[in-house]
Amino acid sequence: MEEITHWIDSNLDKPLRIEDVAIRAGYSKWHLQRIFTQVMNISLGQYIRDKKLLQAAKDLVETNESIIIICDKYGFDSQQSFTRAFSQKYHQPPLRYRMSRRRQK
Repeated sequence: MEEITHWIDSNLDKPLRIEDVAIRAGYSKWHLQRIFTQVMNISLGQYIRDKKLLQAAKDLVETNESIIIICDKYGFDSQQSFTRAFSQKYHQPPLRYRMSRRRQK
């Protein structure tokens, strides 16, 4: 799992489908998901999404990239889907998160 998570973490700015991760790991999609959840206590899809959102949150604070650029960089289908996922995880939309975190610095 360490090798798989390292590969995922190194490729967050690329499209990461579960099928692609399974091929990379040498397992079937279903087997990899089952093993990943057992070992990591989180689903593979949720792990990828959480890591992409964590990196997006970091970019929001540390760069001046627009939200749409960050959204596209981490493979979200639209700014709306990015904002929904981001707000669910961080309890505020991306722009408010950016502004509040920059004030804290």
